[in-house]
Amino acid sequence: MAGEAERHPFLLSIQDVVNNFGTDMERGLSSAQVVQLQEKYPPNELDVGGAIPWYKIFFRQLFNAMILVLFFAMALSFIVNDYVEGGVLAAVIILNVSIGFYQEYGAEKKMDALRALSSPSATVLRDGKSQVIPNAEVVPGEIVSLKMGDTIPADVRLFEVMNFSADEQSLTGESVPVDKIQEPLEDEELGIGDRLNIAYGTTVVRKGRGRGIVIATGMKTEVGKIAASTSKKNRKAGRSMNYKKYGKRQTVVGLLRRIYDFFGKFLGLTEGTPLQRKLSKLAYMLFGCALLLAVVVFAVNRFSVPNEVIIYAISTGIAIIPESLVAVLTITMVVATTVMRKANVVVRDLSALEALGGVTNICSDKTGTLTQGAMIVKKAWVPKRTTYTVHDSKDPNDPTVGRVTYHAVDPNGTPAEPEKRDFDQERSASALKFDVPDEKFHPKPKKRDEDEATMNPELEAFLLTAALCNLSTVRHETEANADGRKWQTTGEPTEIALHVFAHRFNKGKKAIEGEGWKQISEFPFDSSIKRMSVVYDGPGRDHSMVFTKGAVERVIDLCTTVGIGEDAEDMTEVYKEQILKQMDEFASQGQRVLALASRPWEGRYTEKSSSGDIESDEALRQRVETGLTLLGLAGIYDPPRRETKPAIAECSTAGIRVHMLTGDHPATATAIAKEVGIIPHNLSTLPGDVANAVIQKATDFDKLTDDEIDALPELPLVLARCAPDTKSRMIEALRRRNAFMAMTGDGVNDAPSLSRADVGIAMGSGSDVAKSASKIVLTDDKFNSIVAAIREGRRMFNNIQKFILHLLSSNVGEVILLIAGLGFRDQTGYSVFPISPLEILWINMLTSSFPAFGLGREQASREVMRKPPHDKKRGVFTNQILVDMLVYGLLMGILTLMTFVIVIHGANNGELGIDCNRAFSPSCEPVFRARAAVFAELTWLILVSAWEFKDLRRSMFRLNPDSTSKFPLFQDLYENKFLFWAVVLGGVSVFPTVYIPVLNTSVFKHMAISWEWSLVFGATIIYIAGVELWKMAKRAFGLLEDGAVVKGAFSQGDEEEGHRFKYTMSFNSLKSWKSLGRKGTGESRTMSRGKE
Repeated sequence: MAGEAERHPFLLSIQDVVNNFGTDMERGLSSAQVVQLQEKYPPNELDVGGAIPWYKIFFRQLFNAMILVLFFAMALSFIVNDYVEGGVLAAVIILNVSIGFYQEYGAEKKMDALRALSSPSATVLRDGKSQVIPNAEVVPGEIVSLKMGDTIPADVRLFEVMNFSADEQSLTGESVPVDKIQEPLEDEELGIGDRLNIAYGTTVVRKGRGRGIVIATGMKTEVGKIAASTSKKNRKAGRSMNYKKYGKRQTVVGLLRRIYDFFGKFLGLTEGTPLQRKLSKLAYMLFGCALLLAVVVFAVNRFSVPNEVIIYAISTGIAIIPESLVAVLTITMVVATTVMRKANVVVRDLSALEALGGVTNICSDKTGTLTQGAMIVKKAWVPKRTTYTVHDSKDPNDPTVGRVTYHAVDPNGTPAEPEKRDFDQERSASALKFDVPDEKFHPKPKKRDEDEATMNPELEAFLLTAALCNLSTVRHETEANADGRKWQTTGEPTEIALHVFAHRFNKGKKAIEGEGWKQISEFPFDSSIKRMSVVYDGPGRDHSMVFTKGAVERVIDLCTTVGIGEDAEDMTEVYKEQILKQMDEFASQGQRVLALASRPWEGRYTEKSSSGDIESDEALRQRVETGLTLLGLAGIYDPPRRETKPAIAECSTAGIRVHMLTGDHPATATAIAKEVGIIPHNLSTLPGDVANAVIQKATDFDKLTDDEIDALPELPLVLARCAPDTKSRMIEALRRRNAFMAMTGDGVNDAPSLSRADVGIAMGSGSDVAKSASKIVLTDDKFNSIVAAIREGRRMFNNIQKFILHLLSSNVGEVILLIAGLGFRDQTGYSVFPISPLEILWINMLTSSFPAFGLGREQASREVMRKPPHDKKRGVFTNQILVDMLVYGLLMGILTLMTFVIVIHGANNGELGIDCNRAFSPSCEPVFRARAAVFAELTWLILVSAWEFKDLRRSMFRLNPDSTSKFPLFQDLYENKFLFWAVVLGGVSVFPTVYIPVLNTSVFKHMAISWEWSLVFGATIIYIAGVELWKMAKRAFGLLEDGAVVKGAFSQGDEEEGHRFKYTMSFNSLKSWKSLGRKGTGESRTMSRGKE
């Protein structure tokens, strides 16, 4: 930084800042200075990593555990001159790598497109001329001009502001725009959110205009500092080699641990999601088994290892490896990714798909994710008269959507209990008479020559102030915009909310000014006094009117009366207490409360602001804003998205806890949390210690030690006034409780927690820093999209289990067949293949692959979101999968082995020929016929298994228990058309491979069969019967259940709601945290509901 000062610029006078940077406030930087500074400083861009290079994606796919095992098998095949088998394995490797590379590279391209959507520019002063330049060219010392709607290009020390406020939610999490000042500050300990004379890069100007000096660019900005901390990779504990600090022994220990980390990462054993690590371990375990089987083959042949024995060993090894698993898994993820894109979810990292299915906790922002991110006037209170309530307003910008009801207040000013009634949605209108409490606002029919029906004067005065003391615009376009909306707004969200409320009664600013109202003066909002005022001349009046709005406590101190006309009363301390009580009631409902007031000016307003005399201007403002009449209170809130509550209820029944981490006030956060169902409306239905723990302020949470946090009966479900460090502590606390969490965020301040979470989810409208730190991006920013992604993740996880069972059970059957085949020796003393290597590869790559793809496309079961999250430690390899794999594999192996024995010994007197593993000869006819029968039978058993594995417990003949059909088999099987035709065509494909000359004998090492088909059909029927009997036993005796279903919906009543909350909490906390999630217990997490 040119002339960088020791003290931060927010502490310095503007002249000191100018001197430090060597710039000129009137002319800006010179061209020569710009060139020098551009050479000295990097471009004004954030180094957030950008897209992953294509070669890194390629090598990531290449050095996959299963691929490495296939590489080894391919190399052995070429070494022993088995070029056909080696070539097939090479094709398998290329296919697997290509599919993975295509998907991940495509996802990165999608992210590039998202990053390219924003290319802001900046207005700077150079050589005395205003210029518009790309943000990347901005350098420290620039004089920049800022206006409403601009994205601030860098960190700027403001020296001129006019009604200037900035939306800093992406940086600090604060949802309310921050009003800026130009004076220096004194407190050196101020946080970035309180440095009111600094405008931060990437934040947005919400209103007003200003000028300032750029004090930091690129990675030196506050946003850049957060981005830099996010990208840092901290070494794991115990990896230091500093012998001076830790002793000489640590040098060796640290080196060994680093070596372990390197190979663990390279082999995929210590990096990635649980499924990736499980599959890596599976690959190496299968590789070990293949080596063991090779030793067995060599031992049976007394370690005489000519090529024939090596080929048999390789075949046995290939039989145990599911060659198509990586391709099937990747394609299944591709399909899931496509589904998610249609649901507005962009998956940057395929590993996140599997992780979503195991999510136990979601930490979500409030503003814009759980809520709409826009303000609506929910309540309007007119003293001693009426409280107006807005219902069903689905579009904050559209005054024609929703309805307004009202009820009278009692003479003391406190609210009366409204009548409980349901109304259809109907637009409220002006020109209304209000005769019946709590009625809808219906427009009264009127004749053309009849005067407009009168509105009560108190409401009219309230609406007049709401519309005129307002800088926003609300307009109706003739054509809808890209979102299909005809109502367009500009300005600060709070003002838009008031203006839209006035429009509900046809009292918009433009309409009122069209009647003759004319603005004379404005006193802009000042954060130090928290109010603004305007002065208007009105039609047919000999005096001007002052309209004021602002914080309730500040405005009522300026009021001398309450109400207008005959009902006007003096403002007393008792009345102030009633007003503040009404304010507290609105705030407890999650609303931000503003007071509206007005006063008549004595005569026409002719006062003029002095130029530069601050004291005179303040004195004038004080004169204008005294003697006011309080007109009422407006309760403004950010309404929840209508889909949020059902989505959270779905999370509840799925055993997923939702935590709201927000920068808002605790009362606002609590009210929204109750409204969307994160916590019960009546906390008294919960145990006392739980009720105290579920709602906390970040300051209180941060004061707790880790041990104190671990001792809480439940981690906070509502964490208000949340800072980035608090989110990180929350993640670590959840991790100590063995949770698997998803964290949402959109701001730069969210990036550290997004990168630390198991699944980081960024908003599409969020910062590039947040997106780069996340694994998933929501293009619509909606919470229900997260739930849809979790549902898809669970569906995919269940389907992965199905096709892994399908692939591995066939591998088990093949290995049993080949190991038993070692006992079949020909006249030369070598073992004879019951099934040839090419037959194995054909079955593993083609016969099994397409049905496995089909299983990956299975629809989610109805219970998918009524079961607890899967156990991340066990992953896909649950007890049921492992036992089923052995049972079905053993059944396949026995049936195919019996077929081979019957053909060889039952029909051909045990003739095994000579050298039948290499080529066909007349003596090999029995072996070739037996192989053909085994090949056809194994193919059909594997194909039928795909239909059986559509559901691991229900009978294939009644997959849908709600079906009314007496024989729904075909209907249920045809529901998944891809799987249906994969099985049918796979079954038909056996015939050409068996009967086409040369192809059958020279490639597959088998030949045409006839009577052997009876064995194939018989074995298929026996296999189906065996699978059905095993499923029946599992259902009858409750064997191998992975987790019970949460049954039914829950009542919305207070007592029942508390019961529901406690009931679903038992998944993660009330009964299980104490024994399953506490730090240091080391116990595994079980999710069974049966014992509860």
